[in-house]
Amino acid sequence: MATTKEKEQDKNLQESLVEIQKKLKAPKDLYNKFGNYKYRSAESILEAVKPLLAENGVLMTITDEIVLIGNRYYVKSTATAQKGSETMCGIGYAREDDSKKGMDGSQVTGASSSYARKYALNGLFLIDDTKDADTDEYRNQQQAAQPQPKPSQPQPAKQPQQAQIDFKGYDSETELVAEQEMLACNSYEELMAVWSKYNKLSQQYCRKDGILARAFVTRNNQLKQPK
Repeated sequence: MATTKEKEQDKNLQESLVEIQKKLKAPKDLYNKFGNYKYRSAESILEAVKPLLAENGVLMTITDEIVLIGNRYYVKSTATAQKGSETMCGIGYAREDDSKKGMDGSQVTGASSSYARKYALNGLFLIDDTKDADTDEYRNQQQAAQPQPKPSQPQPAKQPQQAQIDFKGYDSETELVAEQEMLACNSYEELMAVWSKYNKLSQQYCRKDGILARAFVTRNNQLKQPK
């Protein structure tokens, strides 16, 4: 009679990933005291998933490359799961800042790499990091980060700092994830599907002067170029 471990080894890659996604627990075990919110890192996900990969006989590698999109450089991270001759990938992008106070060039690239790797792992293992701007969780998170005025000396409420610290110029994490999905599209049809999905969630994501509109135009122009 086959043991549980042997049964796991006999599964194909798709079945093994389903099992890993079902069992994976990657809690937000880190805390940002400036934004007053919890978060998880790529390292946290890797620590949680390594035993499940071994249990299912799945090899995983993560690679980075620097890509030029429009006039900005991005770190593109690819997380690849392999079992036998089968492979499946998750891709994440993070834009490099031109400069960041207190960091040299290598540290800026390293921070972008960690960010991109986290989203590549999120995609591969179905870890949802999205907090939509119209959800109670996002609103509560924003309010928690916002200093409250003293009753005796009322003061204007300050804007929460989370978007500035974690999203690097994006209105929300949803907007960042949507941009990454657009930049990973391989056809105009895929691009339109992503655009429609986020337009249904909230039209604010697809405003004409927004990040997603620029990402749509950039990726559409790239797809038109002869290979």
